[in-house]
Amino acid sequence: MRNTIINKQVHVTAMGFKKNLVAYPRQMEFEGTTYDFIDAGLSCVIRHGERIAQILTLTDGYTDFKMRSDNRGGVWTLLSMSA
Repeated sequence: MRNTIINKQVHVTAMGFKKNLVAYPRQMEFEGTTYDFIDAGLSCVIRHGERIAQILTLTDGYTDFKMRSDNRGGVWTLLSMSA
């Protein structure tokens, strides 16, 4: 398994909801490729002073992704990809 650190902003083009109505990305675009997520895994909320961020693990069935949301307006950062 190869883990690649990305740490770049991505465009989330579709959102979905878990059973408890928590929103998560269903689709994103990164460097001209569209990824459709089939499952949202673990998530945690991190607080640093006044700032709050959410870290999510997602998969498209082939690759695992770690993403961070700023929880203020839809800015998503792709932290890493592992295949």
